[in-house]
Amino acid sequence: MLERLEIESFLVLAEELHFGRTAERLHVSRARVSQTIRSLERRIGAPLFERTSRTVRLTPLGRRLHEEVEPGYRRVEQGVARAQAEARGVAGVLPVGYLGSAAGEFVMDAIRAFGRLHPDTEVRIHETQLSDLLGPLRTGRVDVLVTQFPVTESDLTRGPVVLRVNRMLAVPANHTLAKRHSVSLEDLARDRVFGCSGDVPDYWQKHFAPTHTPSGQPVRRGRSAATMQETLAMVGAGQGISPVGADVAAHYAPRGVVYLPFSDAEPVEYGLVWRTAGETARVRAFVAAATELATGPKPETAVPPAANLATTADR
Repeated sequence: MLERLEIESFLVLAEELHFGRTAERLHVSRARVSQTIRSLERRIGAPLFERTSRTVRLTPLGRRLHEEVEPGYRRVEQGVARAQAEARGVAGVLPVGYLGSAAGEFVMDAIRAFGRLHPDTEVRIHETQLSDLLGPLRTGRVDVLVTQFPVTESDLTRGPVVLRVNRMLAVPANHTLAKRHSVSLEDLARDRVFGCSGDVPDYWQKHFAPTHTPSGQPVRRGRSAATMQETLAMVGAGQGISPVGADVAAHYAPRGVVYLPFSDAEPVEYGLVWRTAGETARVRAFVAAATELATGPKPETAVPPAANLATTADR
């Protein structure tokens, strides 16, 4: 049976390929790392690393061992982390992120509902940015995120849809489409459609700024923008068009921009996302409270469909 330090030394050295950095990460001496790796290699019966005065690299056997050991060790780590969080229960601190004001207002309501059930939990709110769509989840800055779908990432769990906002098209005021009462997805082929810059999954980008219309007409891609304000500024300058949520149309009225409803587009959907490895009792409790809020009865004074949930979203 391998000792924990042997496994950790092997995995970290395989990642760093540097004895000094490996020692720093493990908080042991460089000599201890070297000794541990030699002990492991004797146990295995063959070298796992090729060492020169300048480089360290895995041998073919080392690569195969890493491929087999690393996933299992990570699962053990994640299981222990989940068990520790489960043991702590719901009480504690829960960082929750949101993308855009529509999601932000929903999060505020969800926090109030969650707080009535779990008053010992402190929810800390973080606004995330389109240019780093899922980064705050992966870095642990937030444990739960209310963001725009689709999200199909292998390391993240996608929860239920909690918001739907009608989709509209932002066009320059002097555009030929501006005189219309509504537009179709086919109209996206009439001008350049702005993309998103930053760390945004390609499938997400294509969902909001498709490369082709439903009939197959190509959609020209315009410049990329990191924020909705930047996108609308370029629309107002006559540089292209952009699909947006009705909440954007209700709260942003920049000069030279006209918003037109789509006659055939699905609404923008917001939902809950969290790290699969980071799921805890606290996360599940918040997801349950938010889901109940989203599926519960709505007040009679609901916002009209064209301005449904009229708050700002990034995209």
